[in-house]
Amino acid sequence: MDATGPAAARSRDKAVADSEPVRAEGDHSGWLKVRQSLQAQLGTEIFNSWFGRIKLVGTEGGVAVHSVPTAFLKSWINSHYRDLLLELWQKEDKAILRADVIVRSAVRRLPARPAEPGETAAKPAPAPSQRKPAQPFLPRENGAARGARSEQEPGFAGSPLDPKYTFANFIEGKSNRIAYAAARSVAEGEGAAVRFNPLFIHASVGLGKTHLLQAIAWETRQRDPAKKVRYLTADYFMWVFAKALHNQTALSLKETLRDIDLLLIDDMQFLQGKAIQAEFCHLLNELIDSARQVVVAADRPPAELESLNERVRSRLKGGVSLDIETPDYELRKSILNMRYEEARRDQPGLDIPEDIRHYVARQVNTSCRDIDGAFNQLLLQHKYSDGPEGFEELDKMLRHLIKSGDQKRVRIEDIQRVVARQFNVARNDLLSNRRTQQIVRPRQIAMYLSKVMTPRSLPEIGRRFGGRDHTTVLHAVRKIEDLMSQDHKLAQEIELLKRLILD
Repeated sequence: MDATGPAAARSRDKAVADSEPVRAEGDHSGWLKVRQSLQAQLGTEIFNSWFGRIKLVGTEGGVAVHSVPTAFLKSWINSHYRDLLLELWQKEDKAILRADVIVRSAVRRLPARPAEPGETAAKPAPAPSQRKPAQPFLPRENGAARGARSEQEPGFAGSPLDPKYTFANFIEGKSNRIAYAAARSVAEGEGAAVRFNPLFIHASVGLGKTHLLQAIAWETRQRDPAKKVRYLTADYFMWVFAKALHNQTALSLKETLRDIDLLLIDDMQFLQGKAIQAEFCHLLNELIDSARQVVVAADRPPAELESLNERVRSRLKGGVSLDIETPDYELRKSILNMRYEEARRDQPGLDIPEDIRHYVARQVNTSCRDIDGAFNQLLLQHKYSDGPEGFEELDKMLRHLIKSGDQKRVRIEDIQRVVARQFNVARNDLLSNRRTQQIVRPRQIAMYLSKVMTPRSLPEIGRRFGGRDHTTVLHAVRKIEDLMSQDHKLAQEIELLKRLILD
């Protein structure tokens, strides 16, 4: 979901399909009020910059779809204002469960309803299930083709599965060994697997979460074709439930999901909406209580999924939570060697020296996906030239991947702790309702740093600061920005705080 899943609408951006009648821009009076509220909260300058050219495509199935003229605007709004947009919509229309933004050049009308679990679609459904790209270091495939194929596979109604995402293609290493072993145990139906329920796998992007979940699905289906398996992205889960609520088929959908043997949910951090989270919690409880296996993946551990309600987080924490760490040198080298051997099968004359491959493995130390990107660049260089002329040219070619490794993931709790220590106040004071100047200024600085150093939205930041409204966070950000432009000493103090947080 950028922080809230802009890729979820990717397939709908390209869809030109028959659809049910929707309410267009001129038919929805709530849209005018949403625009007015946006302008009032953000100010005219910010509103004109980011929302001046936004249009409402329509509302249907609990989803409000908006269009903008550029991919950059789409990405920025999804990353920074999607939660606010949904919140304002829900004040005007309780039926709106999601707010999506798509690129206007791709807009025709809203897509047809995707196939729900248990249905057989006549053609691939352009639903958010196609949000995930292929796993790193594996050959890529068109998302629509994957969707069509997965719907033809018996027992696999749900989000599309990539046939390359199997245990045979997963490279095991020190950083992922425990998660890999637990995943195999679940897929092979070992008696001990019931203790891994739910199994929760968390890792940063590009480290193999999706690969493991889909490998479990393929292996389970291969061992027992009669088993009912569902692999769903959180986006797809929300989409299906929104459609079911709109079509008054929610009861039938619930019965279908409760009857499955293995549920795999990917990108749990994107599950939004109180009603949908409540339904997911009920489903989770019923499956686990009836000894049905549940596997969940997200980009952070359950305790840090602050967008989820406490009941869902508590249930997820009740199972086994496993982390996939950044790949070490040996694993990175194995990935590159495997990609090299794959490429040589297609290009027998390909020759990338071992010292070059090992150098890349040492330099690109972030994720499997970055290693995949580095190899693709090497492949291109050797295909159309003799490859990099030396390590200096190789460094230049890889610098955007090497630089990304210097960026540390920052948590709001880290920011609060450093700011509190620096200003000699208690961290709890930053979360309290105290409004003395001694507390207010550090709190505003901490909110500002949370906005610029984390991908969290304004409402999320507000919740982490004692349940404050997003407008309070926005005021704090603007206040500190104004003060920094006038006070050079304050600007230096904040730069120092950034270094302390990163250290």
